[in-house]
Amino acid sequence: MNKLYIGNVSAEASEKDFETIFEQWKIPHSGPFLVKTGYAFVDCPDEKAAMKAIDVLSGKVELHGKVLEVEHSVPKRQRSCKLQIRNIPPHMQWEVKLPLLCVLSPVNTETETAVVNVRYAAKDQARLAMEKLNGFMMENYALKVSYIPDETAAPEGPSAGGRRGFNARGPPRSSSPGLGARPKVQSDIPLRMLVPTQFVGAIIGKEGATIRNITKQTHSKIDIHRKENAGAAEKPITIHSTPEGCSNACRTIMEIMQKEALDTKFTEEIPLKILAHNNFVGRLIGKEGRNLKKIEQDTETKITISPLQDLTLYNPERTITVKGSIEACSRAEEEVMKKIRESYESDMAAMNLQSNLIPGLNLNALGLFPSGAPGMGPSMSNVPPPGAHGGCSSFGVSDSLHGHPESETVHLFIPALAVGAIIGKQGQHIKQLSHFAGASIKIAPAEGMDAKQRMVIIIGPPEAQFKAQCRIFGKLKEENFFGPKEEVKLEAHIKVPSFAAGRVIGKGGKTVNELQNLTCAEVVVPRDQTPDENDQVIVKISGHFFNPTKHLPLLVLLDEL
Repeated sequence: MNKLYIGNVSAEASEKDFETIFEQWKIPHSGPFLVKTGYAFVDCPDEKAAMKAIDVLSGKVELHGKVLEVEHSVPKRQRSCKLQIRNIPPHMQWEVKLPLLCVLSPVNTETETAVVNVRYAAKDQARLAMEKLNGFMMENYALKVSYIPDETAAPEGPSAGGRRGFNARGPPRSSSPGLGARPKVQSDIPLRMLVPTQFVGAIIGKEGATIRNITKQTHSKIDIHRKENAGAAEKPITIHSTPEGCSNACRTIMEIMQKEALDTKFTEEIPLKILAHNNFVGRLIGKEGRNLKKIEQDTETKITISPLQDLTLYNPERTITVKGSIEACSRAEEEVMKKIRESYESDMAAMNLQSNLIPGLNLNALGLFPSGAPGMGPSMSNVPPPGAHGGCSSFGVSDSLHGHPESETVHLFIPALAVGAIIGKQGQHIKQLSHFAGASIKIAPAEGMDAKQRMVIIIGPPEAQFKAQCRIFGKLKEENFFGPKEEVKLEAHIKVPSFAAGRVIGKGGKTVNELQNLTCAEVVVPRDQTPDENDQVIVKISGHFFNPTKHLPLLVLLDEL
C-alpha cells in the first residue's frame, strides 16, 4: 500500500519537478517517478512516508498551475471493501459521525486531522462510499477517501491494463520472498496482540529474518506497529491469516519472547495480551461470565479484561490478558478468537438478512454494528450514506417521509435490569443516543418495586424512531441481556386515533395480517380498548431484533389517514 498515484498532473511536469517537491517537503521515496500524461506514480519506502505525501501534498501543492491529487495506487481488481478516510476534522467524534460499518483501526499521522481505515460489507457499498464521501465538506475539511488494497485478490494482467492505461503492478506482496500468494484469509477478523517493546527486536530478528520465517511457516501476514505510540511499553502486532495460521504465529511469537526473556534474565511473567473490539467482548464474557469461566477452566489459564474506562474515541479495543503456560495460553487464544469470530460472523449475517428484508435499509448509517467506539453520538444526517439505493433517503426511509414528518410517540419495553446500560454513566449514553437519533428519549418510572420491565418513551418522526430503536436493540445484545444465540425480543406500543383502529385492522384483518407478514412481528389492535383522554388507543407490536422497529409501514399508514 506504499505505491502512490499522483493525479491532475500538468503536461509540463517532469520527474525532476516531483523530486524537487518531495525533497522540499522531506518526503522519502524508494524509486523513480513514473510520469505519464496527466498522472504519475511513485513508490514510498513505508506507509508512514506514503501517508505524509498524501497529507502534505494532496489538494495543497500546485505544480505548473495544477493542484496535485495524491492517493494510494490501487488496481481495480485489488479494490476491496476497505477504505481509508483522511482529513477528518480534529476533535470530531468520527466514529459516530461517519456512516461506517466497522472501523478497522485509527491511523497515526503527523497531521492534526484524523485518519481511519474502515470496512464495508460489500464492494458496491465501498464504491458508493468512495463516491459520496470523497471530497465531502465536514466542518470546513474536505474528506479524502481511497481504497485499501485487497492483497489476496489476483493482480490484473497486462491486457487488462491499469488505471488510466497504466499496467497493474506485479503480483501482490506476499509474506516472504518466494512464498507466492498467501492463502485466502477465511475470516475478516485478524488476531491483534500486545507485546512488550523490549521483545520487538527479537521477534523481527536480524534484518527481519525471524519475522519472515514466522510468516513463511504459518502462511500469515504479520504487521508489527513499531512506530505507533513512541515510548510506549507495549507495541501492537496484527496477524492476518486463517484461524489456524493466526494461532500458530501467536504461539511462535510467545516462544520467541520466552526465550528472549531467559537470555536477558527478564524475570517478570509475560502474559498473552489479545486486543478485541469492545462490541465483541460482552459476548466473549457471556451471561454472568460463564463463557469466560469455561475458557479459563478448559485451558487452565487466568483471564482478565481491561475495564471500559480505558476505552477512548481512538481506541475502541479492550485488552484480554491471559496468564498461564505457553501451551495453555495458546489454547486460550484459540477459544477466545473463536468466540470473537463467531460474534463477528453473527453480526454480519444479521446485517445481510435485515438488509434483504427491508429494501433500501442502510444499516451502516444506523450504526447498529461495530463502529469505531462503543459510544454513540450525533449523526451526519446530511451525508447520503453508501448503500442507499434509488429513491431512498439518508437512512433507508422513503423520500415521502422527508417533507416534514410529524413526530410519533413509541413506548418500547426493556428489561428493568437494562435501564442502567441505556442511561449510561451520568446519563451520557441516553443523551448521546437522543442526539444521534434526533428523538426525545426518556425512561418512565417503574410501575412497582418488582417491575421486570421499564418503558422507554421515544418521541420523534419515523426515521428517528428507527435509529433510536436500532441502537437500543444493539445495546441490549451487546451488554448480554440476551444470550449469544437468543434473539432480542421486545414489545413496542404506539398510539393511534381510535377512529383509525379499524383501518389498521383492515377488512377481515387483511391490513394487520399484511403488516405482520411484512415485519415478521406480532401486531395486536385491541378491539374493546377504551380510548384515552386524547381519543387514542394502543397498538402493541412485539417481535425479535428489528421487528418492533419495522412498524414504519404502520406509521406511514397513519400519516395518510
